[in-house]
Amino acid sequence: MVSSPLVFTVRRRQPELVRPAAPTPRELKQLSDIDDQEGLRFLIPVIQFYRHVPSMAGTDPVVVIRDALSRALVPYYPFAGRLSEGPNRKLSVDCTGEGILFVEADTDVSIDDFTAPLQPPFPCLEELLADVEGYNGVLGCPLLLFQVTRMGCGGFTVGILLNHTMADAPGLVQFLNAVAELARGMPAPVVAPVWQREVFGARHAPEVTRIHREYEEVEGSIVPFSDMAHRSFFFGSREVEALRARLPPQLRRRSRFEIVTACLWRCRTAALRLDPEEEVRVICIVNARGGNCTPPPLGYYGNAFAFPVAVTTAGKLTGNPLGYALGLVRKAKEDVDDEYMKSIADLMVLRGRPHFTVVRSYLVSDVSRAAFEDVDLGWGKAAYGGPAKGGVGAIPGVASFYIPFRNSEGEDGIVVPVCLPGAAMERFVAEMEGMTKGPPASEKEVGNGSSGTILSAL
Repeated sequence: MVSSPLVFTVRRRQPELVRPAAPTPRELKQLSDIDDQEGLRFLIPVIQFYRHVPSMAGTDPVVVIRDALSRALVPYYPFAGRLSEGPNRKLSVDCTGEGILFVEADTDVSIDDFTAPLQPPFPCLEELLADVEGYNGVLGCPLLLFQVTRMGCGGFTVGILLNHTMADAPGLVQFLNAVAELARGMPAPVVAPVWQREVFGARHAPEVTRIHREYEEVEGSIVPFSDMAHRSFFFGSREVEALRARLPPQLRRRSRFEIVTACLWRCRTAALRLDPEEEVRVICIVNARGGNCTPPPLGYYGNAFAFPVAVTTAGKLTGNPLGYALGLVRKAKEDVDDEYMKSIADLMVLRGRPHFTVVRSYLVSDVSRAAFEDVDLGWGKAAYGGPAKGGVGAIPGVASFYIPFRNSEGEDGIVVPVCLPGAAMERFVAEMEGMTKGPPASEKEVGNGSSGTILSAL
């Protein structure tokens, strides 16, 4: 017997502005040239679920969080300002101290009413995220929107909408940890915030020195994502090992991110049934806080990543073994270094801050190490913490996040929300099951992982 989907509503109080608890500087602070690109000018939804804790009985999470937010906005005062746009579409924060939007809400449902284990897509998600007319833009609007919803079980959710130009996942988690530390009674955040957006600024004489196919102008239209189906897919040790078995020996030690990305890209392309000669892309978000890049200062909370892209044709991607896709993903990731980041910043200035290419593109972002679930507001770790759904801005179906997850059997791994048209989703599920269950059908399916074959497609 199939249970009915969970349907509920919340009772919202009138929205209010939470201002810094003490006076803050009134100044204009420029964003970096990585921050203010078109592809980050949207609100990204995050949600945290917290269970009832007997020791916290009688403590109102709304009061605790609202007060901690006000105190956190003193060191993080740019969040309390508003964005303005100057010449050449340059974004700056006018540090007005106006505050962030806060909504108090209640619902009768329990966390246990949600399908276990907790994972996207969440039913009635829009009920748990602040939706206030006039406050969902980019310019002249609050840069953070919080909704704290008390639940019938004594637990609560914290729904967050972040203006992505202000911070990436590690930056938001840094701010949330500051709020959590203050909520737990600490006198100040452990990590002091650092602005220094010039670290990712363009050079005085901008010059694009690298190839950035992620910002190419590509003809064509986005796949018409109507009749959308949302599903999440778990990758634990069994699934990842099944994928490794489909790789030649010299590629089997590659990272989980590269292997899972190669699999998803290949299966998604096959499910969409594109013309074999059509160009397809996977965009891998690469963190510039490490790897081949010099990390920004400790406490930096701006966007610090690149959108490198792997490109091939649908026919080559689906007609070759998995190692072919993995090689393309690996090459794209390894291109990102300090010069690559400077080249992007310069490109933004020279080309008017374009959006990354979304035509026949699939974007993946690994937030499994961002530690949203570790944010402890006094009620312990979150039962779930992280992206509220897949998607980039108003473009459904283009992106997936890799979220840390423990399945019902107690196995740790990642869960990946995927959004596709209904018929394509059915084909995607079949493709995924074929890749992650059982050994490869033949040696041909594994291939030899020839780097010459991989590089010839670039």
